[in-house]
Amino acid sequence: MNSSWPLFKLGLNPYGMTYYLGLQGRGTTRQNPNGTGLEGFLKIAEELGAKSLEIFDPWLYEFSGDDFQSLKARLDRQGIIPVISGGFILEETGHVFKSARLLKAKTIRFALTDVLCGGRAFRTEWNELRQAVRRKILEFGKTADDAGLIIAIENHQDFTSAELVEFCNMTQGVGITYDTGNSFPVAESPNQFTKTVAPYVRHLQLKDYRVQFTNEGFRLVRCTIGEGSVPFDELFEEIGKHQNQLTAVLEPGALEARHVKLFREDWWQGYPAKSAAELAACLLAAQKNQLAKTEDYRTPWEKNEDSKLVDYELRMYRKSFANMKKLGI
Repeated sequence: MNSSWPLFKLGLNPYGMTYYLGLQGRGTTRQNPNGTGLEGFLKIAEELGAKSLEIFDPWLYEFSGDDFQSLKARLDRQGIIPVISGGFILEETGHVFKSARLLKAKTIRFALTDVLCGGRAFRTEWNELRQAVRRKILEFGKTADDAGLIIAIENHQDFTSAELVEFCNMTQGVGITYDTGNSFPVAESPNQFTKTVAPYVRHLQLKDYRVQFTNEGFRLVRCTIGEGSVPFDELFEEIGKHQNQLTAVLEPGALEARHVKLFREDWWQGYPAKSAAELAACLLAAQKNQLAKTEDYRTPWEKNEDSKLVDYELRMYRKSFANMKKLGI
């Protein structure tokens, strides 16, 4: 490993293997009838030798005290650091704090809104949503700080790097879950975004995309981590100026491509002004390993080839893990 990088505890989160786990298409006829849930997730983690895990909190809703104790012992035996993964912060009941306490986790990850592809302009209630998120961060930041925890808010294709830093500076107990693929949806380059958030990063989600330009902007297409547009070595160098050790989990992108329509004038409503140089940096970064306009961007999910999905997901995780090890994590 590069000595100027943080010491990474490399692991997994569930959101790039949602079909295998039974999370994709929940409640529909396309949900995997053989979804493996938490047990399947732990098995893949143990196979790969993961040292951190982002654990989907709804899996723990029905857990007894003994169940928590048993899971904690299993994680300890493998030397795995748990991160509790909440959902959208405005829907959180507070259960994540119980899970963190019983599993001795120090970090709780939250997404802030369900806005994707940077599409805040297409939400009429965006300003109200932002204010509600702000209030909830203030509330949960205090709860977390009082318990010796950090809530790590994710750049989930909705907020810019500067906005996330502003949230962090409002109160104690708040840091950032940095999804390395999600600078593009808010028209920032990975390097620009990283420079802004690096002092606040408490947890990393390693994501990569191949970018396919369209008449309206670009699609972000899931790919094996380390084979897309994200310059991981440069990001790790920048983060290493501020952080000594971090949990870092693999998260291949969603099974549906994300279409960022930033060539449309109306897409920019609700964003602060951006310089031409900043936008140019984003568009330049997006060209690395880009997908040609004529290439088929669809995943097996988008092609309705469900029988291929488990192999597709797990093969991508295994190759991504190997790529990050080869990079020096």
